[in-house]
Amino acid sequence: MTKLMDLDDQIERAERLERSITDALTIERLRQFAAECRCERERLSQHQQRAA
Repeated sequence: MTKLMDLDDQIERAERLERSITDALTIERLRQFAAECRCERERLSQHQQRAA
């Protein structure tokens, strides 16, 4: 599994958990984690585009 696929999977899991949890603090942490994964995915994606 590539790093980009791993990040996509983590984002999907965090968003799925976010919808099933009622604790506001946990929801906020999951949202932050998903946002961090998106930033990392974007950074890696840009890096791969430059390398190609």
